[in-house]
Parts: sequence; C-alpha cells; structure tokens
Amino acid sequence: MADRAWVRLPSGRRLDLLSPTPFDWTDKDLAAGLARTFRWGGHSAWPEPLSVAQHSLTVLALRRRRTRHRLTPIQELRELLHDADEGLINFDCISPLKPFLGPRFAELQARLLAVIAARYRLPAWTPEEKRAHKSVDVAVAAGEAVHVVGWTAQEVRETLGIRAAVMAEDPLAVRYGDPPWRPWAPDVAAARFLEELTALQARAGV
Repeated sequence: MADRAWVRLPSGRRLDLLSPTPFDWTDKDLAAGLARTFRWGGHSAWPEPLSVAQHSLTVLALRRRRTRHRLTPIQELRELLHDADEGLINFDCISPLKPFLGPRFAELQARLLAVIAARYRLPAWTPEEKRAHKSVDVAVAAGEAVHVVGWTAQEVRETLGIRAAVMAEDPLAVRYGDPPWRPWAPDVAAARFLEELTALQARAGV
C-alpha cells in the first residue's frame, strides 16, 4: 500500500499531506486550519492561545507599515500566506525542535508550500523581499513572546536568542479594537483571516 496521510477538511474535501495538490482545500478550510493551529506550543499568558491566523495578519500589518514602497496585492498575499502550510498540517513546530524532526519533515513542509504557491500564484521571494519579511516576522515573534507568552525582554534576547526589539504596540489593535496582543477565539481569527484573504485575492486577480 502506498504511503499516504489523509486528513478530512471542514468542507468535506480530503487532503493527502504526502501528495497534496493545489485543489485539495477551500479558502475557508485554510482559514479554519490556521485559526486552530497555535503558536508557541499553544502556551499563553492569556486564557486563549495565539493562532497562526492572527500571527499572519500581524506580520502583514507590520510589513505594510514598515515598507518604503507600497506592497503590491500579490506581495501582501504572500506575506499573509507565509505560514499557510501550518494550517493544512495543523502543526506549528517551535523553531528549536525542527532539526530533530529531520529532513523528511522539511520536505513535507516544502511540498505543502509549493502547492500553496501554485494555488495562489505566489512569486518566489527575492533575497531583498525575504530579508524584509524575516525582519518583520522576527519582530512580531519578539512582541508575542513578551505580550502573549510572558517572557521578559531580557529572556527574549538571552534565552530565546531573538535579537529584535520588543514592540509595545500591537499592529492589529487599532484596526480591530481588541485589547492589545490578546489572542482571538478561533472563530474570530478564522473570519478575519478569511476576510483579508478574500480581499487580497480579489485585488491581486487570483
């Protein structure tokens, strides 16, 4: 029997994680998956854990704010979907553990990212774009570590090895009117992610 790893998605579609195609999920499936996948191992100083959906929207918001030239809709879509594979596999591995999972897990992630790129017509990162994205992603991680998980700024630098300055302001607080850095409920995170995803696809013509 061939290797396979089926998951059944909320829409009723089936996704083989070992042999995915760009047609195996709906946007609503992806939004729900990211809203139910939690960062920081699911640990949080708040009553709720932080979803990858909320993190993705935070990265996009900060990237918009920090860019000198306005991003194109397809660039914004790529920012929003930078962790989309985690919503299909429903797993966000904390970075220090990834080497222990081995090259086959890295291959699985790469395979999922490839079909996501094909589905949403995402261009490859240029080195400059990748650096700009990574800078924002790390800055958001530093803010989450302190304001969501409860690490101190010193621990973020010395224990976690994250060198970015810790932001005080939540990039999403003004837009949505929530308490700064408070994790959203999964249904809220899914709805907000899907709204942004739908709008960006329309603007990008995807």
